[in-house]
Amino acid sequence: MTHVGRYRQNNEDSFLALTYDAREVHYLGKVGESSLAQGDFVFAVSDGMGGAKSGEFASRMVVQQVMRLMPRSYKLAVEGINQGFGDVLEEICHQVHAEISKMGRMYHECAGMGATLSLACFSTEFMHFAHVGDSRIYYLPSGGSMIQVTEDHSHVGWLRRQGKLNEREARMHPAKNRLDQALGAGQQNVRPHIGSVRYQSGDRFLICSDGITDALWDFRIADHLSAPADEKPRAYKVVEHAVAESGRDNCTAICIEVE
Repeated sequence: MTHVGRYRQNNEDSFLALTYDAREVHYLGKVGESSLAQGDFVFAVSDGMGGAKSGEFASRMVVQQVMRLMPRSYKLAVEGINQGFGDVLEEICHQVHAEISKMGRMYHECAGMGATLSLACFSTEFMHFAHVGDSRIYYLPSGGSMIQVTEDHSHVGWLRRQGKLNEREARMHPAKNRLDQALGAGQQNVRPHIGSVRYQSGDRFLICSDGITDALWDFRIADHLSAPADEKPRAYKVVEHAVAESGRDNCTAICIEVE
């Protein structure tokens, strides 16, 4: 679910939900079920930044590049060619960064544009992730407490990880949206956060843009993830709650449940 919010004129968030193998990709619907028997899954959220509509263009470019590159990564991972899945995802981040940076140099209207990326790939037993920026991936293990899997690439995020700020102080900090890393955005290099989570039946994941986390406390997000399923999908509820609480930014959420 994605929403422009209550004040923005355009939506600079983009998201991706695909099943893929070594040959092709297929879009997943906004709501539904599918099986790993047909291929692996990739889900991603990207939040663009830049003047005019270049932020919107940047986030769309990110998800399009990911969609183009994922089948190649599937083949490499299956064949085990000199590298693990994490290396493949890191290389994808570097390639996307290079493409966005090139566009920023070539076109005046794209100068300085950039985007975040939180990317989750589901194969048998594992969720492999790649992350740049301050969008987030949360993990709610069955019967456990919610964990923020990704690290916010900002000075405020670093202070929070060092225990120098609590959640309230981090949310109120004047520099909370100033990023240390992004794809493009005039940066020379990126150092993606790469990792894996072993999942099991009953586990849930949320991928979201900072419009969600700026509006909702972590415990509110955890409440939505842990609530029993009903007619309205959890991602819709998360976005609606964030828009109602704030709505100052675009809000995007993807919720994945393992059965």
